[in-house]
Amino acid sequence: MTALQTQLGNPLINIAIFAIFVVVTLTIVIRVSRQPKRHSGAFYTGGGSFSGRQNGFAIAGDYLSAASFLGIVGAVALYGYDGLLYSIGFLVAWLVALMLVAEPLRNTGKYTMADVLSFRMRQRPVRLAAAISTLAVSFFYLLAQMAGAGSLVSLLLGIHGDLAESGVIALVGLLMITYVLIGGMKGTTWVQMIKAVLLVTAVVVMTVWLLVLSGFNLSDLITQADATTDTDLVRPMAQYGNNPLGFVSLGLALVLGTAGLPHVLMRFYTVPTAKEARRSVTWAIGLIGAFYLCTFVLGFGAAWLVTGETIKGLPGGANAAAPALAYWLPGQGAAGSIVLGIVAGIAFATILAVVAGLAITASASFAHDIYNSVIKDGKADPAKEVRVARTTVVVIGILAIIGGIGAKDLNVAFLVSLAFAVAASANLPSILYSLYWKRFNTQGSLWSIWAGLGSAMILIIFSPSVSGAPSAMFPDANFAWFPLANPALVSVPLGFLGGWLGTVISKERADAAKQAEMEVRSMTGAGAEKPLEH
Repeated sequence: MTALQTQLGNPLINIAIFAIFVVVTLTIVIRVSRQPKRHSGAFYTGGGSFSGRQNGFAIAGDYLSAASFLGIVGAVALYGYDGLLYSIGFLVAWLVALMLVAEPLRNTGKYTMADVLSFRMRQRPVRLAAAISTLAVSFFYLLAQMAGAGSLVSLLLGIHGDLAESGVIALVGLLMITYVLIGGMKGTTWVQMIKAVLLVTAVVVMTVWLLVLSGFNLSDLITQADATTDTDLVRPMAQYGNNPLGFVSLGLALVLGTAGLPHVLMRFYTVPTAKEARRSVTWAIGLIGAFYLCTFVLGFGAAWLVTGETIKGLPGGANAAAPALAYWLPGQGAAGSIVLGIVAGIAFATILAVVAGLAITASASFAHDIYNSVIKDGKADPAKEVRVARTTVVVIGILAIIGGIGAKDLNVAFLVSLAFAVAASANLPSILYSLYWKRFNTQGSLWSIWAGLGSAMILIIFSPSVSGAPSAMFPDANFAWFPLANPALVSVPLGFLGGWLGTVISKERADAAKQAEMEVRSMTGAGAEKPLEH
């Protein structure tokens, strides 16, 4: 393997730019987060002090993760049209979130998804189930970010071997813990806003650069990309030809998953009003839409300039396509090293911002929903609750490091699709039933969450994603009996079925007064600006 295939660019330049990004973002976190955070609202939501536009940029920064930049560009470069499914699914999913979830959720909730699910239900069992589901989704998402970090830094620094890559993942986990402990939601939000601006700017510049090289002829760029590989990049279903149900299952997870992602839903609580929540989603859709249109061009550009075979030979495989393209665009050499360092630094900031957001969400779910609402019956001291949340961040960081080491060789876009499947199966059915079905009750909510979460987790464990395939997490083992890599086609209907069946066979009757209050509040915003009291 040549030097070019083991690392890209100049490691010293890459390290310097990485260090600059870390120092600058950490400085910002410290400056905007100097006030004490003994009040739980300040730690979880930044005091609800952000405008719709600011929150829209933060949502884009939270959503455009390593999967979006590294995974999708790599998937398009290697699989063409089939890789584009990730871009389309991730973008269309925001329409579901905007039309059905964003405003009612902001009107009804306070800090977490469980606030909505338990509004008119029995508090303890529903909050516990929702918190466990949140932790499961956050963990899968963290695995993807950690895998992306390991691939990226290993490629740029020429690091080889499991021990060295594991060290990189551990470093990312420690930085994540530092960001969240110092900054809380306010510091994390500012990092996400800055990262969104940098990331969207970088992909737009790279896209225009590619179009200039191809004479602004997108058709010619795609044709040249297709000519560099034996894979038919322009033929739909080339990757899923023998398993069309796998294609449908993946699409279902991507389209429905966003509206059930707890770290995205939590961002709706960082704005002061429901109107600003709706405005923030509009801004997010514009930024995210522009970004995903660019990933289509970047993926084919990577296939054309870098070639699929070269990408497969780089550390990180498909995850290395975007950094490799940044190195190839200026013609490699010193100029390529500088462009690569900048793009990689932005990608690294992307990973840090997303993992910080996930850690905040998971810690809030445990401290607010389990510690305060279940263990302390809603009477926990706010300062003690924040301390529990901070401790949870450390525990989550350690678990994410361990899991990321195990998943470091998997495509990050694929790993995120598993998180989307769990969110669509366990969270979305109960959210929609809670907001729009008057008869929905506690048993229905519990059955919906546990049926969706349990089926998704079981099917993932016994799928080709974990064993029985060369690309599996454990390729040398084979205990897979479920044929689809993504479980959404089965687990999402089971989540909806569990919610319906649990409700109709239950003798419990929904609290009419609470249901009426929730309906008025979610649809009109009346009372949305005052905190919930249970």
